[in-house]
Amino acid sequence: MTGGRAPLPVVPIPLFSRIDHVGIACRDLATTVAFYESAFGLVLAHQERNEEQGVAEAIMRVPEAAAGMAYVQLLEPLGPDTPVGRFLARRGEGIHHIGYGVGDITAALASIGATGVRLLDSRPRHGSMGASIAFLHPADVGGVLTELVQAAPEKYQADKSDL
Repeated sequence: MTGGRAPLPVVPIPLFSRIDHVGIACRDLATTVAFYESAFGLVLAHQERNEEQGVAEAIMRVPEAAAGMAYVQLLEPLGPDTPVGRFLARRGEGIHHIGYGVGDITAALASIGATGVRLLDSRPRHGSMGASIAFLHPADVGGVLTELVQAAPEKYQADKSDL
């Protein structure tokens, strides 16, 4: 202590800027999309097939979200030996992961990795709607598969996110 004052506490800079999406595993993407549209009024914002991750996915936008864009990501496995396919076999349909928005995914990975949390992805990879993504090991995050999401540049989102 200098001058009789206690040092100021170190406050970490928040890494997460928002809850980006909740990922939900399903067996039939088209049926689940129709359900989310009719039951909850969500809007289909984007669909793609991601061979690398072994999923067909639909991004459902929550209309008029007060805190900005909010999504539900519906995931249908492309086969039983994919991560989502194995998840469905073990646990059935339901919440697969939660995605948090970050401003700089490379810096977030370095910061989180330095705390001892295991990174399933040491480098960002391609995600939905042109985003950069990376996953954290669920055993180190309270049993929750956690995804970091750095949104794509505005131009890509504007050109590709609405079908």
